[in-house]
Amino acid sequence: MPNRGIAEFTLDTGKCPPWLFERMKRLGKVVAELIILREGKEGFLKKIADPVWFQALGSVSGFDWNASGLTTTLTAALKEGLKEDFKDLGIFICGGKGRTSLKTPQEILSWGEKGVLTQSLAKKLVLASKLSAKVDSSLVQDGYQIYHHTFFFTKEGKWVVVQQGMNVQTQRARRYHWLSDNLKSFTLEPHFGILAQALENKVLDLTSKQSLECQKVSLDLLSGSYQSLLKDLKILAFKGSKLHQYLRFQTSLFEEFKALKLKDVEFKYHPVLEENFYQSKYLKKILYLLTQKKPKSFTQLLLVKGVGPKTVRALALVSELIYGAKPSFEDPARYSFAVGGKDGTPYPVDRETYDELLDYLEKAARIAKLSQREERDLLRRSKSLI
Repeated sequence: MPNRGIAEFTLDTGKCPPWLFERMKRLGKVVAELIILREGKEGFLKKIADPVWFQALGSVSGFDWNASGLTTTLTAALKEGLKEDFKDLGIFICGGKGRTSLKTPQEILSWGEKGVLTQSLAKKLVLASKLSAKVDSSLVQDGYQIYHHTFFFTKEGKWVVVQQGMNVQTQRARRYHWLSDNLKSFTLEPHFGILAQALENKVLDLTSKQSLECQKVSLDLLSGSYQSLLKDLKILAFKGSKLHQYLRFQTSLFEEFKALKLKDVEFKYHPVLEENFYQSKYLKKILYLLTQKKPKSFTQLLLVKGVGPKTVRALALVSELIYGAKPSFEDPARYSFAVGGKDGTPYPVDRETYDELLDYLEKAARIAKLSQREERDLLRRSKSLI
């Protein structure tokens, strides 16, 4: 079973104090340097992709363990702390929170323009960035809207995504981690890391292996005619209506309607059935476009402009309620932590100890760099003597 990871936190409305952010930048940089020296760039990416390790780094940095701000502030501190040494360390960081997240593709392409990446590789990384965001907003429908997206990568094309979504109603956030080395498919269980904490509501998870048949039927629906799909939407609207509940007791009428093609599937929990898909002009426009394009895979489906959660929900529900291809409604992963942070839980950040730790780690990093340089010089001199 592949590792997958989603963290759940309370939304943080406060700001990180400047004195703490400056220390977080220094700590993030020195930790990155030490890990890269010891385990290489790929080793650093793997640690960032591990939700538990990432959370531990945020907690060691002094941020609130249970707040959404840990994700946004830690990734921003890493981006700021490493930006002067991106090329030397071989790790590049793009994106961030809110509008900054939307600039991720352009930031990646800019590294291609600077010669760090080939144009073809830059385009592949942009595609990975876009697809990971699309999957977590459209294929994993857990009620959290993506508002933060950070993309870590190397010039060899290895990458990690750390992104976060918010649920305004519950005042909580969730974090999603991706690792390119662990990825076999963008649309089949693509996440990295797992720990658990139950949610009250079910989640529509079309990345689950249990949803493969639903994915297939959804694509089959788009391979047919638009009028046929429109007819299915009309049946779906009827099945979720109060009229349907009434007709269940009027045997002749119900059987006559059921004979159209309605499968005898169990009507389980569907949080989106109250939506009137059949009346949505925008949805009909997108579905018409899809029946013309006829995507061959869910990856192609997600890349069509305009396709979002509602399109995917409509196809998934038609696939299940009419054709019996049930998707997964199991939450892929969730978890919680318990360490202290800046707001004094369970104790305030000890600045003196923090600074001592920074001095120690930065000194260790300088020594490690020096040792590596001495080793290279010694090896070079040895070769010249042979």
